[in-house]
Amino acid sequence: MGRDGLYLANATVLLTHQIDAAFWHEWDLFGLPGGAPLFVLTNLPIVFAVLWGAQGLARGRAGGVVMSWALVASGAIAIGLHGAFLASGHVAFRAPVSLGLLAATGVLSLAQASVLLLSRDARLSRPPNERSHGARGETHAGRT
Repeated sequence: MGRDGLYLANATVLLTHQIDAAFWHEWDLFGLPGGAPLFVLTNLPIVFAVLWGAQGLARGRAGGVVMSWALVASGAIAIGLHGAFLASGHVAFRAPVSLGLLAATGVLSLAQASVLLLSRDARLSRPPNERSHGARGETHAGRT
């Protein structure tokens, strides 16, 4: 699975985790005010950013790569925070599907980070005049 496929897979798992988080009342777990309505509203910019990042990757934009790293970081944060809550005995997110989503984002985030690092190294190892700046090899001056 390539960079774009890993982005879509990890985004799908993380966004599905957010649906699962609503089931578990994650706002209570983190002590967030506003309950379900505010939780749902805070997910609007998250979904927008994830979709914007997918579009950026498809168009060969730097913003897509930035959002790829944001997904990797989000996966790591989700694993760390929920792992701590699970280790401390909280009952939330113990269902097999919840644990599966967390495990999947851990694996996908590692794979995504590896592909991003390898693609960066491959790009930087080429001479500057052979580096592609876009999806079809166009330079910054050729973009609209």
